[in-house]
Amino acid sequence: MSSTSADLLAPDTSMGAVTLRVADLDGMTAYYRDAVTLSVLAQEPASAGSPARSILGRGATIIVILEHAPELKHAGPRDAGLFHTAILFETEADLASAVYSVASRFPRSFTGSADHLVSKAFYFTDPEGNGIELYWDRDRTAWSWTHGQIDMATLALDPNAFLQENLSEHDLAAAPTRAATVGHVHLSVGDVASARQFYVDQLGFETTTEFGAQALFVSAGKYHHHMAMNTWQSAGAGRRQLALGLGLVRIEVPSDDEIGSLGERLAHFGVATADDGRILSFDDPWANRIQVSAKS
Repeated sequence: MSSTSADLLAPDTSMGAVTLRVADLDGMTAYYRDAVTLSVLAQEPASAGSPARSILGRGATIIVILEHAPELKHAGPRDAGLFHTAILFETEADLASAVYSVASRFPRSFTGSADHLVSKAFYFTDPEGNGIELYWDRDRTAWSWTHGQIDMATLALDPNAFLQENLSEHDLAAAPTRAATVGHVHLSVGDVASARQFYVDQLGFETTTEFGAQALFVSAGKYHHHMAMNTWQSAGAGRRQLALGLGLVRIEVPSDDEIGSLGERLAHFGVATADDGRILSFDDPWANRIQVSAKS
């Protein structure tokens, strides 16, 4: 049965900042600032009931919030949680500059690269084991759809050739100024069927492609994906315990009306939510915390 527009997130829905719980706030701040080339937008000291935080991004756009939680332990390798936060750059030159920066300062954190047809992507793991994708999108006119599903692949992408083609001396010397955003968030989950039921049937994303019982890609407005869920390492995982790593996934919708409609839809499906009048908060089936807010 096809969904009506009332059942779907608005086409111009996008992803917001990702919160990570970290053990070493100074070290992780340095990684995202000096390697990933984000700017420290604010640093908040610990206060009664609130941990110290570093807020990083580009311009006025917050991308990553690091929340100090040294009392927590790392999750197990097969637990549900974050697979990667994907940071989207405006140009190939911007992407090349960030890739070169991470590879130069933390070469052992590089884990791979790929041409996905819709995008070019480079993968890293931060010092506390959180996955990161740095990527650039091809223009939507270059994307292909077959029977309602986006055509994506994992093709070889030579990182050295990419840097040679897209990185100039000027790029290396210039401080990064152009915008970057959270393009998508990829999660590790226990099973794809439950992910589809929650993220598509209840939350209101549309499926853009899927790989059997292994992975599901979903979006609003026919983007290639705003979120993805896979079971590659986490098949059968249950609800998460409080641990280092993913703290919060944020989704931004165009208006307060969208939040109201979503709240009603989730209530219909029996999903417990908290609503403070500006932000709707809830857990997915694996206790990944999601917040939905209206774009400012």
